[in-house]
Order: sequence, then structure tokens, then C-alpha cells
Amino acid sequence: MMVENFITKYMNWYNRRNLTFNQNSNIATPLPKNSNNLLLYIHIPFCEELCPYCSFNRFRFKREIAEKYFEALKREINLYKNLGFNFAASYIGGGTPTILIEELADVISLIKSLFSINEISCETNPNHLTPQNIKILKEVGVKRLSVGVQSFDDRLLKIMERFHKYGSSEEIIDRLRNTIGQFKTVNIDMIFNFPTQDRELIVKDCQIIKNLNADQVTFYPLMASASTQEVIKKRFGKISYENEKLLYFQIVKELKNHYTSGTAWCFNKTKSMIDEYIINYDEYIGVGSGSFGYYNSRILSNTFSVPEYIELLSKDKLPLKAEKKFSKLEQMKYDFLIKLFGIRMSKDFIKQKYGLEFYIKLFPELLFFHTVGALKSDMREFRLTETGQYLWVIMMREFFIGVNNFRDYCRNIIKDELNIFQD
Repeated sequence: MMVENFITKYMNWYNRRNLTFNQNSNIATPLPKNSNNLLLYIHIPFCEELCPYCSFNRFRFKREIAEKYFEALKREINLYKNLGFNFAASYIGGGTPTILIEELADVISLIKSLFSINEISCETNPNHLTPQNIKILKEVGVKRLSVGVQSFDDRLLKIMERFHKYGSSEEIIDRLRNTIGQFKTVNIDMIFNFPTQDRELIVKDCQIIKNLNADQVTFYPLMASASTQEVIKKRFGKISYENEKLLYFQIVKELKNHYTSGTAWCFNKTKSMIDEYIINYDEYIGVGSGSFGYYNSRILSNTFSVPEYIELLSKDKLPLKAEKKFSKLEQMKYDFLIKLFGIRMSKDFIKQKYGLEFYIKLFPELLFFHTVGALKSDMREFRLTETGQYLWVIMMREFFIGVNNFRDYCRNIIKDELNIFQD
């Protein structure tokens, strides 16, 4: 575990250095440029109940607030249209985006009328896989549906507080069986390395996925931010990254004859959009409270406060609240991390964007990962080995924990506001 521990420590240092945001109210408005590879991320931050391990910007569902939120969201989308932006695809996450299905359908219809969108992916939960919801999502043009399952083990679902919300394993399997085949891609989102998980449970989960003939499955490692670590420890036990490694390679073993790797933790039947849209889309704009964008070498964050978000949009003001500007070296490291997470990094991409400077500045990283057997290369590309895929799981796990820690910080600022979402 020496290499794995070193990478974990390196990524902690990387996050402290590169995920420090400048927060103010005078962030420069992003302006459009010639780009055919821009994605629109849409965040819907409402859930019926809140999972204890989740660090995303989410609030308990209140219909009156949610309806006002959707109106503000449409105003924000129109502001980007008025600025001259166009988007090729959209990813809708949360929260639970399908919590008000009619409002969501209106938002999707709006973005299709305003932009040249040809690909739409939407997240949902198992209890929302109803015939009515599926019909509406298909009619408005959703091509990929990503379903948050996390586990097919009833005991684990109960500890996660998902059993009573989303149904038993048997009920979830039945809903998935009726949904798979109705969209171009149905992705099943899973989580591995809960302290109570072992290889036997992972084998059972993978067998269910194969029996369902799911189009795609994403196995996320458990990513505990600072605020959720203690909750997870009390509820599940201490997290072991040694166990994470064993479970990851068990997943790869179970799926490799049925799926190909789209990323280090996403497995595909056919080529498809993935949850990590940041791999396929070099830049993206985020709309919605607590959303992120990456554009013109800046990570941009909207306000995490729903009342502030609604108020700002009522005045036709973009709700941008924080940013991180990347230096050229930071851009190189970001691209190295993100592109190779998608298994391959084109040398043509490197040549066009950075030239020889990329190899000079990132020589230590390239040498290290070649030496530990993580990278192979030829004249066209760098690509991850099976060992490299797990090392990139570690790096992306730590990268997203860093992002989650920033989310924790932002949510802590507005903690008094959370009272309005309580029963």
C-alpha cells in the first residue's frame, strides 16, 4: 500500500493547493467563445430525505420553495442564452432531479428550445422509476437515466437509511428491470467500500447487474468528506482503504468479461455518456444552487443558499459566488488527472493545447506513473493499465473529497437557513 498511501497524501496536498476558492460578489461574468464541446450542468438540490453520507448541496423537499427554485432556474438558463452561450449536451444532477417531474420536464423543454442540445442525462432514485415518470422523461428527450442504487443488500440499505425510502433490493431490481431498455442508456450507480461490505456482497451486486443486463454501471468508492467521516464511522465502522483495493479489483474481475471501462470506475456495454461528464466535455457551465462550472481556466461556483439564489435571479443577476483561477501548470495537472481517469489521454490533445511544455512540466508525474506500472504509451496516447485504473480511483476519490469539503464549508455558512427545510 506504499504507492497508494503516497498518492493519497499527494492528492491531499494537491487539494489544499488547488481547491482554494476566492469568494466574493464581484466574479466576472463568463462570456461565450467558439466551442462545440460545452455542457450545461443543471443542479436540483431537493430530496424527500437526506442520506447521511452525502455531501452534495441538497435540502429536504418543500414544494413551495422548490417551485420558486425551478422558476429561478429557468431565469438563470435564459441569462446564459442572452449572453450568447450554446450547449451540446446537458447533465441534470442533484439532489433528486425528478422530485417535481413536471417542473423538470419544463426545464428540459426550455434548454432544448434554446440550445443545440443533442444529449441529455438525468439522475433519479429507484422510487421514481414509475411508468408516468419514465414516459415523461422519454417524451422530453432524456437519453440516459442514472439511477442511484448504491447496494442491493437489504441490510446495508437499512444502515444507509435507504431501505424505507427507496424500497427493498427485490423492489429495486423489479423497477430496474422495467426501466432498462426504455432509454438509450440506463446507468446503475453503486458505492463500494462501506465498512460492512465484503467481497461476497460485491460479487452478489455484480451478478445482479449482469442478470439485469444493465447498459452501464458506475461503482463509486465511498468518498467521505470531513463532515460525514464521523457519521460514517458511527453508523458503519472505520473506513479501510486496504479493503477498498480488494473490493475494486473484485469488481473489475466480475465485470470485465461483460463490460468495458469507460472510466476507472464506470463500466459500459456500449459507448455512452457517463456521470463524469467532465471527461468528455472539456468545459461546462453549472446552473442551480451549489452548482460548479469549469470555463476559461476557472472553476466557478454558484451560491449554496437557495433563498439567495432565488433572490438574485429575481433581479436577473447570475448567482456566482466563488471561483478558482487555474495557472497553466494547474490546467495541465487538471487535464492529466481528468483525461486519464477516462482511461486514455490523446497526445494530439496535448500537442494542440500545451505542446512540448506539457512533457517538461509534468515529467515527474509521467516518470512516476510509468515506473509504478500505471501508464503505458504509444505514438497516439497515454493509457492506464489495470494497476493505473485503481491509482486513478484513489486520485479521483481524493479530488472529489476535496470538492466535498468545499461544499461542507459553503453549507456551514448557510446552516441557519437549513431550518426553513425542516418539518
